[in-house]
Amino acid sequence: MRNTSGFPRIMGVVNVTPDSFSDGGAWFSTADACNHALALVRDGADILDIGGESSRPGASPVGEQEEIQRVVPVVVAVRALHGSVDISVDTVKYGVARAALDAGATMLNDISGLDAEPRLAELAAEYNVPIVLMHMQGTPRTMQQNPAYGDVVSEVYEALEAKIARARELGASQVYADVGIGFGKTLEHNMHLLAHHKTFTGLGVPLVLGISRKSFLGKLLGIEKASERDAATLAMHLLLADSGADIIRVHNVSYLAQARVLRRELNKWDAGEDCKPNAGAGRQPESA
Repeated sequence: MRNTSGFPRIMGVVNVTPDSFSDGGAWFSTADACNHALALVRDGADILDIGGESSRPGASPVGEQEEIQRVVPVVVAVRALHGSVDISVDTVKYGVARAALDAGATMLNDISGLDAEPRLAELAAEYNVPIVLMHMQGTPRTMQQNPAYGDVVSEVYEALEAKIARARELGASQVYADVGIGFGKTLEHNMHLLAHHKTFTGLGVPLVLGISRKSFLGKLLGIEKASERDAATLAMHLLLADSGADIIRVHNVSYLAQARVLRRELNKWDAGEDCKPNAGAGRQPESA
């Protein structure tokens, strides 16, 4: 369902990996990952996106059983402690997705957009959960070697349109789309997609946008460390406020959650609700 609240839902990233580009190894144990996930919920995350395989450029693949051993215990632990938060599993593998859904996950996030495993759409239908289909040129191991497009906006649009149709043919009814910023794209490709992101609302499905801490922000602003790009991430999302995104995927949830509170407060005033200042606010100082 498309967001109508005036601010996208916030998806917090939980990388149960030793090698993710931003925080690889920080939450690699089940206990650390669970504690981090619960902290993201306290900070304001509506959805947790739990992944056990890095998708950074050049990343090596992880075996299915190893990925299950990384992801499923975290899903189980989080679900035991928080019954209502939506849990997305970030995977391209059928076995991992099924195991995570059985453990309590409520959403699938497929960076391959069904290219790696079309049966993920069948799982989404079977479990009646949403599935995010992302666009990626190549694979994580090859995607940044030489990404090339004639017209990146139209080509990504057409590719996502085909992926959505395929998912529906396989039975999925709750389909989301992600343009895949940084996945087989140069800085210029990323900026074209962001500048024209509202075009993708024409796909007729909710849109997920993931730009958090990505290298193009670092290149634009000269920020080498991924962990120091949170302010840039927030700034870009605020600039993209009218871009049509329904879900924002971020590492630092608190910044976006604060922005959401401020947006809601502004909306109240804009709607003419009775939001009077505190007594005394704006009062002129008394004379001495």
